[in-house]
Amino acid sequence: MDYFSVKGKYAIVTGASSGLGRQFAICLAEQGCNVAILARRLEKLEEVKKEVEKYNVKCVVAQCDVTDTEQIKNSVEKVYKEFGRIDILINNAAAGFATPVVETTDELWENVIKTNVNGVFYFAREVGKIMLNQKYGKIINIGSFHCVVTMNGVPRSGYSTAKGAINMMTKALAAEWAKSGITVNTLGPGYFESEMSQKVTNQAYEDGIKNNCPMGRRGKPGELNGAMLFLASDASSYVTGQLLLVDGGWTIV
Repeated sequence: MDYFSVKGKYAIVTGASSGLGRQFAICLAEQGCNVAILARRLEKLEEVKKEVEKYNVKCVVAQCDVTDTEQIKNSVEKVYKEFGRIDILINNAAAGFATPVVETTDELWENVIKTNVNGVFYFAREVGKIMLNQKYGKIINIGSFHCVVTMNGVPRSGYSTAKGAINMMTKALAAEWAKSGITVNTLGPGYFESEMSQKVTNQAYEDGIKNNCPMGRRGKPGELNGAMLFLASDASSYVTGQLLLVDGGWTIV
């Protein structure tokens, strides 16, 4: 028996147009999982769809801004209509900034909270309705090692606050749905190469990774896939409300 199998399952990946979301979608497809890919940039999603469909699985594309609850509801409805069920939700869409507190505008703060906290909750709420009826579901909220620590020398107040909230949200959702066949966990990456991380990279940022991460480097593409598959598959059937850190050892020192 392949305990890590997701073959024949149906998944949603938010923020799937690039970065970690794209990697997750392609990894699931490689393993025989049907995937719905959601993001704001439709043209990027169409590119990802071509890669996903190489593995002879179903792929649904839905344009969705996770800060808009109506778009979330419409997207989930579309996916459910196409798939007939939703087994896995990877709540990956995120926004970040590295701005000192006194220079942080209302707009910057509200955007990171709306995207990283509200969007995760509203997607879990809408997909949770379907999973409760199925009496089965695997929800993976993409957090960060910033769920538990911040970064010296780089201002991360907004991002760290949002990721910390995700960790507690995961625990609360997991506790509420534990007897309903639904597991909810947080996957916490360290610094990985991605489109979002490139926007906030500077020398202090790079020095922080080199000096504070025991492995002295960013995570490489694909190094999150094993942990994601563990949480998405029945290998983790008795694991819920947990934060699984994949951070090169950052939080152990």
